[in-house]
Amino acid sequence: MARGGAVMRMSVEQPLWRALTVYRVLTLCYAIALYVYAFRGYAHPLGAGAYLGALTVWVGLTVRKVSSAERCTRRFLVADLTFALVGILLTPVVDTAERIAAGSPTLPSIWTAGAVLGFAVKGGWRWAAVTSAMVGAANFAAIRGFTQDSVHNVLLVWVASVAIGYVVEVARVSEHTLARALRIEAATRERERLARDIHDSVLQVLAMVQRRGSAIGGEAADLGRMAGEQEAALRALVSGGLVPAAGSEDGEHSGLTPAVAAHLPARPVRRARPDRGRKTGAGAAGRTEPAAEPCDLRALLAAYAGAGVSFAEPGTPVLLTAGAAAELAAAVGAALDNVRLHAGEGAQAWILVEDEPDAVIVTVRDDGPGIPDGRLADAEREGRLGVALSIRGRLRELGGGAELLSVPGQGTEVEMKVPRVSEAGP
Repeated sequence: MARGGAVMRMSVEQPLWRALTVYRVLTLCYAIALYVYAFRGYAHPLGAGAYLGALTVWVGLTVRKVSSAERCTRRFLVADLTFALVGILLTPVVDTAERIAAGSPTLPSIWTAGAVLGFAVKGGWRWAAVTSAMVGAANFAAIRGFTQDSVHNVLLVWVASVAIGYVVEVARVSEHTLARALRIEAATRERERLARDIHDSVLQVLAMVQRRGSAIGGEAADLGRMAGEQEAALRALVSGGLVPAAGSEDGEHSGLTPAVAAHLPARPVRRARPDRGRKTGAGAAGRTEPAAEPCDLRALLAAYAGAGVSFAEPGTPVLLTAGAAAELAAAVGAALDNVRLHAGEGAQAWILVEDEPDAVIVTVRDDGPGIPDGRLADAEREGRLGVALSIRGRLRELGGGAELLSVPGQGTEVEMKVPRVSEAGP
């Protein structure tokens, strides 16, 4: 996410800068009100008024300086703090000793805290600690000693500014961590998507060439052997760039390294799956871009029906967004590929579609030998994550999920569920 810094300022810093802008204006008005109220009590009221007039002009000219982190530079913060320190040190010159001893506020009053808070938001707690200490020293110099009220006020400003600076630093680190996690998640999802496309095209072609070449023999056997070597090398390269997903299955999917992804098109077109005794169609064989119009899932899944595959559907259209329907159909195709590859060409498979008010459920069941205990874990270690990516990965992007149930000797059942309100994002 290239906008990580902008997101950080928007969620953490920007509201603080806006609050600081309002604080500076309101506390300036408060300092002026205190001056007007005690006008006759000053030893040199015109001198105090001149300082407050200059402070008013300064705040007016720099009101936009504290509206964002970019405008609030270090040079401005130093000048702002200088105005505050000059006002504090000027107080014993224009005010009487009796009023100062009685605890009357300094000329800038609580406006001074705004200068310290600017350093806290901009630079963190260390800058806040140093600048608040400077303000405290100036206050003690102005009253020529220590009083309970002055110590209390100085400590209050110091603790508050340091705490705010520390919170800002922690928030920045947290948002940078979140932005990095989001970038990693986006990259992982893209690798999984590309891995699915590789499995549905290149790896399946290489595996088919290897099987057919071995069956034909002769020169074709050499071609099949080379195809098998390339399949193994590509599978190892692909799985090396994958951040493993939760769970593992006995499929042939894996992730992509950046080196492989750089040479692939953005949206590869999946070739038709070779399947004896089963129809293929555009909906089942190709991956389409999501469209706004709803799509009847039955039309896509009907392409898989044929000898060895029974299809049971509702009597009314099962409507999903085009993107969600295409991804769900592709997941069903991946499940049927696993039936053909691992249960054998003679295995019988059933597709059942259930149309519920809030979700669509598609179940693929076969009468094969099932999955032996520990086979899925072995497949994951070998980098064969087909069901994890082509089925669960697709459904996870749609906001859904898949459940796999297999009993050795009694077949395998995969239940895929997609909520109606979700659509896979890029």
